[in-house]
Amino acid sequence: MANIKAVFGANIKYYRKKQHLTQEQLAEKLEITTKHLSTIETGANFVSADLLEKLTKQFLVSASALFYSNEEVSADDSFFGKIDRIIDNECSNISSAIKTQIRYLQYKSDK
Repeated sequence: MANIKAVFGANIKYYRKKQHLTQEQLAEKLEITTKHLSTIETGANFVSADLLEKLTKQFLVSASALFYSNEEVSADDSFFGKIDRIIDNECSNISSAIKTQIRYLQYKSDK
């Protein structure tokens, strides 16, 4: 099992970089020092509940997303893959229904 602080810190770094933010920029947004952020990202320090809430709002993720390692997320990918397939299937069904309705309306207007 991975060190929870290290996993958490790696996720903070990942989401920070995903938003193209430097440590300085993110620290400013979170109202903490760059040094504090650095110790969080390296797993040497942990966050308060208030800072956790700020991070989830900044990154637009659930708090639980910050606690999963890459291995755990990849095991969870099948779940998200299923959701994606359901969404794709439903969008396809809706698209087909709309096309059918348009063809029907066109057919009625041609009469």
